[in-house]
Parts: sequence; structure tokens; C-alpha cells
Amino acid sequence: MVHFVGAGSGAVDLITVRGARLLSEADVVIYAGSLVNPDLLSYTKEGCDIHDSAKMTLEQVIEVIKKAEADGKVTVRLHTGDSSIYGAVREQFDELQGLGIEYDVCPGVSSFCGAAASLKTEYTLPDVSQTVIITRTAGRTPVPERESIRALAAHQSTMVLFLSTSLTERLQADLLAGGYPRNTPVAVVYKATWPEEQIFRCTVDTLHKTVTENGLTKTSLIVVGNCMGDKYLRSLLYHPGFTTEYREATE
Repeated sequence: MVHFVGAGSGAVDLITVRGARLLSEADVVIYAGSLVNPDLLSYTKEGCDIHDSAKMTLEQVIEVIKKAEADGKVTVRLHTGDSSIYGAVREQFDELQGLGIEYDVCPGVSSFCGAAASLKTEYTLPDVSQTVIITRTAGRTPVPERESIRALAAHQSTMVLFLSTSLTERLQADLLAGGYPRNTPVAVVYKATWPEEQIFRCTVDTLHKTVTENGLTKTSLIVVGNCMGDKYLRSLLYHPGFTTEYREATE
């Protein structure tokens, strides 16, 4: 059995209760060492066979799992954040299905959620944005043209960018060309929820300068949008003049 476990956004205690239990019971752990907090390995039991997938290919990962299965052992594949977002898990699922190896998935706290918590920000504010776009700037991994930053920027929704900190000169130009006003708030969150977390606030037109001056090149999320501004409408959900299934309006 293989359990794909989301490690959470960085802080050791942000792994889920289920994820921590699965990690503590595993005979074999394959973790993304370039991104997962290594302190999470303290949850593993004595004698656990631990592999760092940062130094492995997909084929090598599958070989470790195949051996564990042959030996009747339980494997945890530990991915950063939540494995559904830029986790490269689909190809692993397909390989395991082809081999007849059973697996399941335990969700985790994504870094985009961790960043919102650190920023004390609500991504979906009434009359500001009811949409969150999770994307990345095209680099060595291409992005479909229909999902280009310029195309997505036209919506002026809340945008959260992964894997883009080293490409901010182009990113800034595309955000502006796509339609975000120059003074749109931006936050760059380095290692969200880790002990060494840092937050850098700027605007779209100062994004590249901010990232460059602070030496940021990776492990940072970029949040763009007026959800970090001061203007919004009060939610109807708790408004005394709004009737819900659970209460009647009182004014």
C-alpha cells in the first residue's frame, strides 16, 4: 500500500492528523527533500527506510515502491503542500495502477493557504474578487497559451503564482500588459509558515525590483490582487438583513 501524503505548507505542525499518523506507521518514506521540511521525518518510526526524491527519477521512485510492495511494506510518498498542485503525482498514480499497486491520497495544507494565513488575507472579498487563479509563469515547463499570464490578468482576480520568483521581470510586464493597474497590491511570501518565513509587500509595478533587491529566487509565492486592499463590501452571510436556512433577517 502506498499513501500519498501532503506534508503541509512548511510548519511541522501543519501536517494533518491523518498525514502524521500515516507517516508514523510507514515502513518506507519517499519525501521531496528539496521542498518538504525535513523535521517532518521526526514523525517516522525507528528503522523506517527513508529516501529523498530530489535526487531520484520517477523510475527510481517506482523501483523503491515496487521493492517495498514485494516485501509487504507500507510506503508514504510525502509531497510538499497538497500534492494536487504542482505535485507531479499523476504520472506516479498511472505507474502504480499499471503495476496493480494500491494507493490512496491524504490531502495537505497548500502553501497558497499558508500564505493567506500569514498575510491575514481573505482571497475572496465581496465586490473585489470571487475567483482565485492558481498558476505559474512559463519557464522550462511550458504553459498553454490560453493560460498565459496576460490572458489570465485580464480578469483582475486574485492571482497566486507558484514557481515564478526567478521570472519576475517578464511576470511584471505580463501582469501590466494583461490589465492589472500598476498600483495593484502584491505580496511575495518566502517560505510561507516556515520558521524563516518573510513577507515582502509591493505593487505590480515594483514587483521585479522588490524580488531582486531582496535576493529572492525560489520557494516564494507571489500573491496579486485587490483582496489585499482596503475596499470591499460586507459579506451578506452574517448581515442582520439577510435571511439564511438557519436564521431570519432581523432588519
